[in-house]
Amino acid sequence: MIDPQHITALILAGGRGTRMGGVDKGLQTFNGVPLAQHTLRRLQQGGAVTNFAINANRNLDTYAAFGVPVWPDGMADYAGPLAGFLTGMEHCETPYLLTVPCDTPLLPLDLVARLAAALAAQKADIAMASAPEVDKTRQVRIRPQPVFCLLRKTLLASLKQFTAGGGRKIDLWTAQQHTVIVPFDQTGDDIHAFHNANSLADLRQLENAKS
Repeated sequence: MIDPQHITALILAGGRGTRMGGVDKGLQTFNGVPLAQHTLRRLQQGGAVTNFAINANRNLDTYAAFGVPVWPDGMADYAGPLAGFLTGMEHCETPYLLTVPCDTPLLPLDLVARLAAALAAQKADIAMASAPEVDKTRQVRIRPQPVFCLLRKTLLASLKQFTAGGGRKIDLWTAQQHTVIVPFDQTGDDIHAFHNANSLADLRQLENAKS
């Protein structure tokens, strides 16, 4: 198993929030708590990681008030989640980096433990979560959740090369690595765990789902 002290959890809150009308998504509230802070508390509650940081590109003082380091993208123009991955790897002082989005407030409490167990067991470089989703034909399929990753920091050079060449899609980069997919579709897993809030209406629906 991986020692919790060897993992840094990075909450990705650096996007434009376009589908929320351009608001800073990480500061929108879920049950009265800013999404990024709620995600931080949920990761802390899980207990499988002890180092935390937030990737944000605006309102940095507000994020800093949550009590953990705030790391803006090193790449310009809101380059997407992979820019957050790169920033996390460049700044973290641990051998492993966990990435989670700020807009999935019901993420599993055992997320880190299960990703870490799979990565160690498979001697992989990346462990990526997957979860049930309903597709356009109303069929339930297990779909990878590429922003939920546990990565070895040794991948930094590969990621720098990929992004320097214009690469921006997480799945294209992770496909080049030894990646293990970890399903979260077991008995007892919350069907809402990986539902993300792309709009304020989505956010209210998630609140109602757990009320």
